[in-house]
Amino acid sequence: MLTTYKAKLKDGKLEWTDEVPPIVKSVETQVLVTLLPTKNGSIDKAERGRRMKEALDALAAMDGIKSISDPIAWQREMREDRPLPSREE
Repeated sequence: MLTTYKAKLKDGKLEWTDEVPPIVKSVETQVLVTLLPTKNGSIDKAERGRRMKEALDALAAMDGIKSISDPIAWQREMREDRPLPSREE
């Protein structure tokens, strides 16, 4: 079973927030670090929404795929049932 200790990663080094694990003081020890979400280190919802809107506006400005002359007919064709691979009808 893995033992968990709390620490902060700062400038590439772990700073223990609780007491230092006893084994770390005397022996080189391998660790796994899981980065926890933080408000100051992640994009907030408003910023994510703004970026999403920009991406969707850019897609809309492309004015669709030029090779599809009738999008409604294309969509109907894509939705038609067809035989599944490796299955007999």
